[in-house]
Amino acid sequence: MSAIEDVHEELDADVTSEEFAEMVAEKVEEMGGLADDETAAMLVAHELEDEGGEVEGIADIEPGMDEVKFVAKIISIGERRTFERDGDQEDGQVVNAEVADETGRIRLSLWDEMAEGAIETLEEGEVLRIAGRPKEGYNGVEVSADKAEVEPGMEIEVSLSDSYTVEALSMGLSDVTLVGELLDVDDDYRTFDRDDGSEGRVANVAIGDETGRIRVTLWDEGTDLLEVLDAGEVVEVVDGYVREREGDLELHVGSRGTIEEVDEDVQFVPDTSDIADVEMGDTVDIAGGIIETDEKRTFDRDDGSQGQVRNVRVRDETGDIRVALWGGKADRDIELADRVAFTDVEIQDGWQDELEASAGWQSTVSLLEGTADVSGGDSGSEGGQQEKTPAGQGGLSSFGGDGDDDTPTSTPATGGETVDGDEAEFTGTVVQSGSPVVLDNGEETRSVETSESLTLGQEVTVRGVEHDGRIDADEVF
Repeated sequence: MSAIEDVHEELDADVTSEEFAEMVAEKVEEMGGLADDETAAMLVAHELEDEGGEVEGIADIEPGMDEVKFVAKIISIGERRTFERDGDQEDGQVVNAEVADETGRIRLSLWDEMAEGAIETLEEGEVLRIAGRPKEGYNGVEVSADKAEVEPGMEIEVSLSDSYTVEALSMGLSDVTLVGELLDVDDDYRTFDRDDGSEGRVANVAIGDETGRIRVTLWDEGTDLLEVLDAGEVVEVVDGYVREREGDLELHVGSRGTIEEVDEDVQFVPDTSDIADVEMGDTVDIAGGIIETDEKRTFDRDDGSQGQVRNVRVRDETGDIRVALWGGKADRDIELADRVAFTDVEIQDGWQDELEASAGWQSTVSLLEGTADVSGGDSGSEGGQQEKTPAGQGGLSSFGGDGDDDTPTSTPATGGETVDGDEAEFTGTVVQSGSPVVLDNGEETRSVETSESLTLGQEVTVRGVEHDGRIDADEVF
């Protein structure tokens, strides 16, 4: 076996013997005959092993990886801190630096002798070649350095701005400042048990700007912000860091970060799907005008806890769909003719085999500016939706089938019982124009078929025969 083959056999790299031999020959030629085959083979092997763990950029570094190698520019160098080790070991020391490349930023921890050298020799703006072990830190991913050497003459272009738009966020960023509209705030948080036996808290809000939206995760004492934050406010996230969850980016707020209301003008514009195009199993964003609202219902879960849900119906230019608002979202102040955006809602099989959108903890519910013009064709004329049911009915599939016997029904304004086919009279304000017209008297709504041209906000009285909760109006005055 030749010297080249001996070195290749000991090599821990995915390179064939033929490829390795070619690389050795190139190294011999490169060195102009100053190295024999064995020396050149050892040099090539060292270079190949040194490439192990190389990542394309900081954004690719994740906790749990083995040693990673990358180059990055020093953005800032912190103070040296000392700490006591267990037993009779000498005190340790550490310096934390912030480094960045074109893809993101990351905290770099330099220990003991490296910490001392960092204070004495390293300067902001220098480029380091780094080898280290990624781990989960208090404010995102950190790298504990095994090796960090200055690369003289190398340049890396990075943005030193800490202020971002949603669109500009990327995995690995830390110390992020983001200004946006607070789209949704749930009043409750979730608890979990840590490995050390302590209890943690976590909650989510959503923030959007002109470029998009992102979920913001609050940890532990950060969940206290739920008590002071309100949907619709323009806020600034301070000292956040970006993580990835199930393929989507999230902005996290840890012990150093916060969210504060600011006096700036930012408006989120949702990129929504047409209601007529949604299908079973989709997770989509939809928006439109509210044409029905039901009362909040409470129910008992299998584990003995109590839940709550409220159903509303939203219409856009293509159709309408019932939306089930779960948990804290059932308390949102949503009224007829409001314009509302629902994001990350799951399309499910609802009441009477009608498609229904479920807005759970991962969803956001955002009131949009202005009053909705929810005129359009019959509910169900497009998008495969069924005929709109009277206010107060429907959506009880959310309770696993119970409640069918006590479903509230619409009653006439006079307070009497209406028999199908009887003459009915109803006075209310137009909250939906077109066909059908929807009237609201402050306590209930009524669908009305009429050839009269009515406008939103107009107060009218209609009289006619009622069928299936809808009045065929002979008179409008």
